[in-house]
Amino acid sequence: MEQKSLVKVAVTNRRLCESSLGEQIARLANEKVHRPDLLILREKDLPENEYEALAREVLSLCEDLNLRCILHTYVETARRLRVDGIHLPFSLWRKHLEELSDFSFLGVSVHSVEEARFAQEHGVSYLTAGHIFATDCKKGAPPRGLNFLKEVCESVYVPVYAIGGITPQRIPEIVQGCPSIAGVCMMSYYMKLSIR
Repeated sequence: MEQKSLVKVAVTNRRLCESSLGEQIARLANEKVHRPDLLILREKDLPENEYEALAREVLSLCEDLNLRCILHTYVETARRLRVDGIHLPFSLWRKHLEELSDFSFLGVSVHSVEEARFAQEHGVSYLTAGHIFATDCKKGAPPRGLNFLKEVCESVYVPVYAIGGITPQRIPEIVQGCPSIAGVCMMSYYMKLSIR
């Protein structure tokens, strides 16, 4: 049984969807038990112009569904579309570090305690830490595990969201192993969610 209420983040990957990404987002927004609190539009394989066209559609859909959506990777696209939130990989965030003050909601992916502390010192809103469990998204790369997650959570005060191989069934294990965890990110679960 889940011991606390966690922020649930849906991370997109249109290649995992049986139908269109838009249809899948509508489906997960209607999910009763695990409805996401936030959607990160993470389609890193798209060139920026195609990502921007997709982002326009997804942002409009999310507004209709009352689901908060932030963008990923493309800082200038987020600015053009007047999105107040963006999520960046650590290296890309470092590159843009001095020019992100116009975003009120800023997430960064971290893979070490040092990165987590550095990101916190520079004003991020939240961190994603991973990957925690084995995942097809990082095929062949060994997972960092719950001890790593706990270490990160205990080293910062900003919210930390676990990512990598997360399923609803693993949430109690995550909470037990890392009581201070603030949320979880799920890609496969949300992108493959079918109509019940």
